Amino acid sequence: MAGNKVETAAGENFKEEAGVSHDRRHESPCSFEEILVDWRGRPTCQPNQHGGMTAAAFVLGLQAFEMMAIAAVGNNLITYVFNEMHFPLSKSANIVTNFVGTVFLLSLFGGYLSDSYLGSFRTMLIFGVVELSGFILLAVQAHLPQLRPPKCDMMASTAGGHHCLGAKGFETWIFFLALHLVALGSGCLKPNIISHGADQFSKNDSKQFRRLSTYFNCAYFAFCSGELVALTVLVWVQTHSGMDVGFGVSAAVMAVGLLCLISGSAFYVNKPPRGSIFTSIAQVLVAAITKRKQICPSQLEMSHGSQDTGPQGFSSPSASAIGLRHTEKLRNIQNRTGTSESRWRLCSASQAEQVKILISVVPIFACTIIFNTILAQLQTFSVQQGTTMNTRIAKNFRIPPASLQSIPYIMLIFVVPLYETAFVPIARKVTGKESGISPLQRVGIGLFIASFSMVSAAIIENKRRNFALEFNKSLSIFWIAPQFLIFGLSEMFTAVGLVEFFYKQSLEGMQSFLTAMTYCSYSFGFYLSSLLVSSVNKITSSGPSGGGWLSDNDLNKDRLDLFYWLLAALSLVNFFNYLFWSNWYSYSPSLPPTAAPPLQENQRRDDVDDKNNDGRHRTFV
Repeated sequence: MAGNKVETAAGENFKEEAGVSHDRRHESPCSFEEILVDWRGRPTCQPNQHGGMTAAAFVLGLQAFEMMAIAAVGNNLITYVFNEMHFPLSKSANIVTNFVGTVFLLSLFGGYLSDSYLGSFRTMLIFGVVELSGFILLAVQAHLPQLRPPKCDMMASTAGGHHCLGAKGFETWIFFLALHLVALGSGCLKPNIISHGADQFSKNDSKQFRRLSTYFNCAYFAFCSGELVALTVLVWVQTHSGMDVGFGVSAAVMAVGLLCLISGSAFYVNKPPRGSIFTSIAQVLVAAITKRKQICPSQLEMSHGSQDTGPQGFSSPSASAIGLRHTEKLRNIQNRTGTSESRWRLCSASQAEQVKILISVVPIFACTIIFNTILAQLQTFSVQQGTTMNTRIAKNFRIPPASLQSIPYIMLIFVVPLYETAFVPIARKVTGKESGISPLQRVGIGLFIASFSMVSAAIIENKRRNFALEFNKSLSIFWIAPQFLIFGLSEMFTAVGLVEFFYKQSLEGMQSFLTAMTYCSYSFGFYLSSLLVSSVNKITSSGPSGGGWLSDNDLNKDRLDLFYWLLAALSLVNFFNYLFWSNWYSYSPSLPPTAAPPLQENQRRDDVDDKNNDGRHRTFV
């Protein structure tokens, strides 16, 4: 009897909301499923004037220039911290990895601000200026001697038994302020660059949405182009003209990227913010806990998809309206979200699915952390490896060690277009998937290949060390190129697959936040690198010799090769862990449904309303 009352009340509530949503369908010229506005906030859905690859091209321009600026700083930062700020090698490596980790961790903050309050375009504009100010402050410090410790050769001081005076006080304060400004700006930019570009491809246009995978490959191509220029031209400028000039060039490049973003304002389609995603998540969790003893409905149709009205006055579609089916996993969240009209006791099916998606993607996200820990070594210890090797490639030309990281991007400049034009069409015929292979399959291939990068690094480092100790000679710097090439290939699979996976699994109002989880994986990977370096040093220093694997500023005395073998083993274990979780994961039903003519869709919704009026379909999710 009580159950019937609950069911009837929920059914009446659904009928009332369904009626409201039926009327609201005609308020906007845009489709019901997707609310899009132009740069003035006006609803728009004119494909010839807004969105598409033309609009995305301006975003890709920002992607290339911003990556160019930040990569030139990040990839050669260890040289500046060690040689100019005079921090010990292990601490310098940790400063760099913590900086990069902070950049990617702050991407969650940028994604949250974008989805909840500012929108992606405004977020990019604001934090682009913040990042630019950080570059300028770095350039000023590198240019003025009074803001840095006195000049001193760190390598010579180690060999001679005396120590260089390190940065302290105001010098340290200026340095870390500049780094945090760059980290804040870049972190908040990154997820919004990807999601804003992807937003230009409407989910309601099946032809346009099929180009989304192509866009992600183009975004990675822009990323590679920016990295390549940074690691060749900009790093060369830093090495030969000084770090102050190099940081100044990064600031100029960032300014060009912002101009590129602003130039496309009239072409963009924008998704208005929908309020705090955390409020919605909290409502679902509270409703699920308070209704944990309620009997779950046995039929999946008995799930209430209510209509939400966002802070901008736009209505958010119900789960049924966007073709969202309910996933079987975590059904306790799905079916116990309330029988009362209170937002904290009655939640829509789309809210429940939002929380379930966030929980379900966590294991996939966690499996990419070790992958990014490997990346951290290529940007720190591998660069330092290069400084101990023969960098001469011509009589009067030496290659900067940081430029070694450009080798995989030279390869990828050719491989990424080949992947899109050759591999994808062949794989599409075999698998029947539009993108050739699924995003999760793409991530798995990359994780498997990454292990061999550390195997190569360990073998070459052992050879380099023995050659230096036994013959007092240096190997050519190109001996460490294979570890960069192998990882570059693995990154093409993992990085692009992960971004595509997170974006396609997201519901409306959480695209930027879920995309930010990709970058958060980078953050955790770099933080884990710092933790591993410190832990390995502490454990290996407790032996009778008293010397840790990474405790000295001299790589010839350290055992970096053993550290690389440890990472190779962890990477292989991580791959098998990923296989388990990727098989467990169920793809989100939030992928766009096949587009139907408006009349048919309206008729389908009218039929749903009629059934609810008859009392045959009542829901209480």
